[in-house]
Amino acid sequence: MKNKLLGLIAAVGIALTPIVAAAADITFATEAAYPPFNFRAADGSIAGFEIDLGQALCKKMNRTCTFVAQNWDGMIPGLLVKKFDGIFASMSITEERKKQIDFTDAYYQTAASFVASDATKIDFSDKALGGLKVGTVPGVSECYLEKTYPNASIQVYQNSEEMFLDVSSGRLDAVFSDRIQLDFGLLKTERGKGFSFQGDSISDPGCFGEGVGIGLRKEDKELREALNKAIKEVRDDGTYKAINDKYFSYDIYGK
Repeated sequence: MKNKLLGLIAAVGIALTPIVAAAADITFATEAAYPPFNFRAADGSIAGFEIDLGQALCKKMNRTCTFVAQNWDGMIPGLLVKKFDGIFASMSITEERKKQIDFTDAYYQTAASFVASDATKIDFSDKALGGLKVGTVPGVSECYLEKTYPNASIQVYQNSEEMFLDVSSGRLDAVFSDRIQLDFGLLKTERGKGFSFQGDSISDPGCFGEGVGIGLRKEDKELREALNKAIKEVRDDGTYKAINDKYFSYDIYGK
């Protein structure tokens, strides 16, 4: 009888193990094409500031986390149909997005800029930007261009890599996107030679929102609270600074 009871307990334990493990897992979606925040490493794995930060947050929460690549236009739809648990992809917290999803507290602040070849001069006073063809990515950068330069020729790309390829090969005259990402993804690379920032940094609140947060489903309040607590903890204990300093020479957290 004792052996049978022990066997039953063991069987129940084995049966429950996968359920417990699954409950502890969190899957985040990211682009894997937005260096230095998220990109493909040489071995094909997803790496970057957000991946390091995400793993640090999950460690604080005693959770196991994985990152999966997702095109930008599928981020919010994929979250809502539960393909993954959160969006960890430099998504700005805006009022428009908050109609569909929730966000954690901001984990960094962003500003955008124009980049063009040194031979190209952008007329920022012209609502058509002098007839230049300008590339951007969906979301806050696209919002600003449509609002400020309604007559400009704008090409929207689903990922930054394609946009950088086109501007470096001459199929675009300029690009407009997150300043840090333009710096690391284009200007500090071989293909960025002969290109530079033009104009001022832009952080229009109407388009750029309240900073960058992790996108979550509205009903996942417990996960949001746990992530907010973890964000505060990594800021307080120096973990955030260590990760920040691995990628940047200044604090991107902002105010």
